[in-house]
Amino acid sequence: MENGAAKPVIVAIDGPSGTGKSSTSKAVAAQVGLSYLDTGAQYRAITWWMVTNGIDIDDPSAIAAVAGKPEIVSGTDPAHPTITVDGTDVAAPIRTQEITSQVSAVSAVPEVRARITELQRSVAAAAEDGIVVEGRDIGTTVLPDADLKIFLTASPEARAARRSGELKGADVHATREALIKRDTADSSRKTSPLAKADDAVEVDTTELTLQQVIECVVTLVEEKRAGK
Repeated sequence: MENGAAKPVIVAIDGPSGTGKSSTSKAVAAQVGLSYLDTGAQYRAITWWMVTNGIDIDDPSAIAAVAGKPEIVSGTDPAHPTITVDGTDVAAPIRTQEITSQVSAVSAVPEVRARITELQRSVAAAAEDGIVVEGRDIGTTVLPDADLKIFLTASPEARAARRSGELKGADVHATREALIKRDTADSSRKTSPLAKADDAVEVDTTELTLQQVIECVVTLVEEKRAGK
């Protein structure tokens, strides 16, 4: 579109933990003027609700029975993304080790995925100027018609070093083992596993600085916007 407003673009950014996905997605969205959605936070939020309400995390049928109950609202400002459950700000409690260790089990329940996927699609549809949506199954399942799909990867060692830097006092070796375990759980689950879409652009972030990753993705978004 010449001289007009930039056309809205929907950008799907997928990949495992520790690839710089959240930092990249937020920065790109802010830089190019798009909304931002962290889908992992939504799965953490529903996990937090299950734990807080004493639901047995080891019982998929118990989780499925209440998957529709919590009201999860995501704020999409990349400079200040928010998340609430039933009106309570859960941005901090969803990042605890307790929730992190249980999110894969809750996320694997098909009723939970159906509920959260619907929520993600409605948030993306409401973003007038376009949105960057980051997660594990965005390009394959949630938004298969996204304008641009990016899959971030990095070596397990690089990812563990980044994650242990984020998680205060974490042991790199233990973090690496936990990441590999989570990758296996997320990649092998029956309902919308972690996978790279056939039409996604793969970006290996192992040797790149965060700034280089951001610049790379911004370029891809701008090319898409320009209709290249």
